[in-house]
Amino acid sequence: MPASEPSLPDPSARPEMTAAIMSQTGLDEAMLRNLVHSFYARVRGDTVLGPVFAARITDWAPHLERMVAFWSSVALMTGRYHGRPVPAHTTLSIQGVHFERWLRLFRATAQEVCTPAAAAHVVERAERIARSLRMAVEAAQAAPDAIPALR
Repeated sequence: MPASEPSLPDPSARPEMTAAIMSQTGLDEAMLRNLVHSFYARVRGDTVLGPVFAARITDWAPHLERMVAFWSSVALMTGRYHGRPVPAHTTLSIQGVHFERWLRLFRATAQEVCTPAAAAHVVERAERIARSLRMAVEAAQAAPDAIPALR
């Protein structure tokens, strides 16, 4: 593998990594589930983000389960999520204000439902995700037929 390509964690190392993160932050699956459900309850009621989600999601139960698996993979390194978030977001009519609002709501929710260490852990990941998705969405909006390249 070329040195420039990031390597994924060895699947056999995931349980150890997950245990270490849980020990260091206090984050666990129950806290993540509470975070995801609380966050998306706020999103649904938000005047900026609510309409964007309402236009796409009619059955929230599967979406919430997918998001719990996503955050489990992102925050606890469990490998539970196997989706493709970039293509799902590049077709949305969203702009910087949407990403900023998403982060503001996520930060507030994380601070309310997580331990301080867990909140810092998930917020740092949320900021990276928002940056990456924002770049992909902006690239797709600028050149709709191009495949987004995240650098």
